[in-house]
Amino acid sequence: MKKRITDIQGSFTLHNGVEMPYLGLGTYQADNDEEVIDAVKYALEIGYRHIDTASVYRNEEGVGKGIRSSSVEREKVFLTTKVWNSDQGYDSTLKAFEKSLERLEMDFVDLYLIHWPVAGKYKETWKALERLYQEGQIKSIGVSNFMKHHLEDLMAECEIVPMVNQMEFHPHLVQQDLVDFCEKHQIQYEAWSPFMQGKLFELDFMEELCKKYDKSAAQIVLRWNLQKGVVTIPKSVHRSRIKSNADLFDFELSDQDMQFLDDQDEDSRIGPDPDNFDF
Repeated sequence: MKKRITDIQGSFTLHNGVEMPYLGLGTYQADNDEEVIDAVKYALEIGYRHIDTASVYRNEEGVGKGIRSSSVEREKVFLTTKVWNSDQGYDSTLKAFEKSLERLEMDFVDLYLIHWPVAGKYKETWKALERLYQEGQIKSIGVSNFMKHHLEDLMAECEIVPMVNQMEFHPHLVQQDLVDFCEKHQIQYEAWSPFMQGKLFELDFMEELCKKYDKSAAQIVLRWNLQKGVVTIPKSVHRSRIKSNADLFDFELSDQDMQFLDDQDEDSRIGPDPDNFDF
């Protein structure tokens, strides 16, 4: 079913009824100082309502400060963080979550994710997330970098189906079978690295689309994400880019151009392979 795209504060509804803003600010590699504080504060002040961080980014303190120093109420911000691989396991995940809350100086997070599917640990980790969700400390729970077989393995035993799967997603890595699987099970797909860590801007096939729509390659790809029903969290610490990354709501890609971008899939990763990541 085609999802409705409205404006910078629009959202997709998770299977538990929580509204997840479909455009967010990623903070990977943003320094835990004025850099991330200013980026978060600025993004919120121009209309973003979704901020994504992780314990391994080592900037949760700055993200929390950025949110608190903005004029936007905490309850209106959708905040995501993640449990890192070395903290996975039942008890260690509970402890890691408490530490994340302390660093963020928050009472709750809107979405908590298992960062990678660590073999032999992610099921116990998920049980911890289910407990935290049932206790009300997390509004939604999900996973990141889970392939279909990881999801099937987890879902065979879990009480709560993940609400989100955050994956590397760009024109050279579409993984439509996984997108379809997640849609079938009402797992919201979310993109990380939509710009292929900058390599998107070297792709010749983007030039014609940019001319046709009078938009940047970044804007074209982010709009493609949204029209596919994929939440997207482009990372930037530069005000001009944070602003331009949100300039997505005055145009729409045609069905033909959507298919064209889908057809660029090469099953090619920028980041690690979830099945072969050296944890």
